Amino acid sequence: MDWPTGLLGFAAGLLISVATAPVGVSGAVFLLPVQVSVLGVPSPAVTPTNLLYNVVAGPGALLRHHRSGGLRGPLTRLLVLGTVPGVVVGAVIRVFAVPGPSVFRLLIAVLLLPLGGWLCLRTLHRAARTAAAREPSQPSPRTITSLAMAVGVAGGIYGIGGGSLLGPILVGRGMPVAKVAPAALAATFVTSVVGAGTYALLSLAATGDIAPYWSLGLACGLGGLCGGYLGARLQPRLPETVLRLLLGVLALGVGGLYAIQIVR
Repeated sequence: MDWPTGLLGFAAGLLISVATAPVGVSGAVFLLPVQVSVLGVPSPAVTPTNLLYNVVAGPGALLRHHRSGGLRGPLTRLLVLGTVPGVVVGAVIRVFAVPGPSVFRLLIAVLLLPLGGWLCLRTLHRAARTAAAREPSQPSPRTITSLAMAVGVAGGIYGIGGGSLLGPILVGRGMPVAKVAPAALAATFVTSVVGAGTYALLSLAATGDIAPYWSLGLACGLGGLCGGYLGARLQPRLPETVLRLLLGVLALGVGGLYAIQIVR
C-alpha cells in the first residue's frame, strides 16, 4: 500500500464513521464499495479487511459510550450472544461456499428501503404532532438474539458489522436510538474481532485472497477510530428526532446502494 492509498483510506474511514457512529452504525457497509471500487481490494479479501476496519475503529466510539454508561444493560449482551456464532458460520460459508452477492443485495434493498422510508416518515409525523405517537411493542430477548445471529451470518459473509441492519430494525420496533446505538456498536466490534480471526485461520487452509489487507484495513480503521469517537460525542447533543431521521436516511442509503448494484 502506498501513502496516497493509505491517506485516502484514512479519510474515508474518518468521514464515514463521524456520520454513522451517532446511530450505532460503524460505517463498514459504506466503506465496502469504497474498498472495492476506489482502493482496489479484491474479493473475498475485502470482507476480512472490512472486519479489520471495524476492529480498529470500534474502540473510539465504545470508549466514549463506556464513559457515559451507554454500554450497560442487557441489550449489549443479547446482541453479542447472537452475532458472535453467526459471524463464524458466515465466514465459513463465504470461504468454502462462495455465495453470489446478488440475492443478498436484493434482500438488503427490499428490507432497508421501506424500513428507512418508514422511519423517516414516522419520525416526521411524530415531530408534527403535539402528543407522542404510540410506539410498537419492543421485541423479546429471544427475538433480539435470533435477529442478531442472522445479522452475524450476513456480516461474516459480506463484511458488514451489522449495525446498519440491527439499528433500523430495533429502533423501528420502538427502542430509543440512544439505547440501541452503543449496543449495536459493541456487537459490531466483538463480531468483527471474531470474524477477522476466523478469516485469518481459514486463510491457512484455503487458497486465494482470503486474509485481510492489513495495512489498508489499519489505515481505514484509524480514520474510523477518530471519527467514531467524534460521532459518539455528538450523539448526546442530537435530539431523538434527528437521530431517528439520520438512521432512516442511512437505511435508505444502504438499501439504495445495493439496489443500484443489482441494476448494474
